[in-house]
Amino acid sequence: MRKLSLVVVAVMLLATGNVLANDVVNEKPTKKLSVQISEMLSENDFSVEHDDLTAQVRFTLNADGEIVVLSVQTEFDNMEGFVKARLNYQKVNLANVEEGKVYTIPVRIQA
Repeated sequence: MRKLSLVVVAVMLLATGNVLANDVVNEKPTKKLSVQISEMLSENDFSVEHDDLTAQVRFTLNADGEIVVLSVQTEFDNMEGFVKARLNYQKVNLANVEEGKVYTIPVRIQA
């Protein structure tokens, strides 16, 4: 009876080890894109009077994994040029790049 309980415990440990050893990728590619875009836009020269600027950025990724900005919807003209200059044709680090898929992300820049 004692050997049977040891075998059951050993099987349970092996089964648990196999489940925990699987690589589960839960991080979404859009989250990784947002983090990388945030880093690209982190340094800016906007004045304090424009302390909270927002925009909707539509972009796609090309075959080389580069961002191609399609449009920037904002009320502040300088921000549109800034976002396009910082993001257009910048390479992003993604495992599975979906070429041609259109992404829309909100961007908020603080001076």
